[in-house]
Amino acid sequence: MSTPIGLLVCDDHAVVRAGLLALLASTDDITVVAEAGSGEEAVALAARLRPQVVLMDLQLGGGIDGVEAIRRITAAPGAPYVLVLTTYDTDADITRAIDAGATGYLLKAERPDELFAAIRSAALGRTALSAPVASRVMAHLRSPAPRLTARELDILARLAEGLGNREIARVLFISEATVKTHLGRIYDKLGVDTRAGAVAAATERRLLH
Repeated sequence: MSTPIGLLVCDDHAVVRAGLLALLASTDDITVVAEAGSGEEAVALAARLRPQVVLMDLQLGGGIDGVEAIRRITAAPGAPYVLVLTTYDTDADITRAIDAGATGYLLKAERPDELFAAIRSAALGRTALSAPVASRVMAHLRSPAPRLTARELDILARLAEGLGNREIARVLFISEATVKTHLGRIYDKLGVDTRAGAVAAATERRLLH
């Protein structure tokens, strides 16, 4: 009988971790060697226990987020493979996680058998993506980078400065309604849902100077 896959689970919600541990206990070839409630704890445990795979949430409580934890874990010699398990599927989140070194990206809505299969694939160094994530990645590869208008770039720059809609309207001499309209178009083009996501995506795609 082959040695079970050693898995480290990182999620800041204890109830979620308990559910995952109970679910994974039903498998014969996957063993949870430890659980972490923060990014810092995951980095330390990964270095000490050397699991084959780390199951990582992106949005963690205080301290470093999942992306930074992935970056630190995968930078170590003989690092484990990291499989993201999250509820977030925006282009910005996917790009940041993969750029940081994640081997796969799963959504928490996946069926248990899909999760098990992804962990097994990750242990072999193979890419594992949820179907919606794979579709977004392919669409991103097939389409050119989003083209933002000069006005949209102006608004993005003000977002990066931390200005609110009213302040942006005043600085650019336009109405708040116009700012909101432009923000909606920016979100659609960048594949994000929030102001922070827009700034992160724009920074990653070098749309901000």
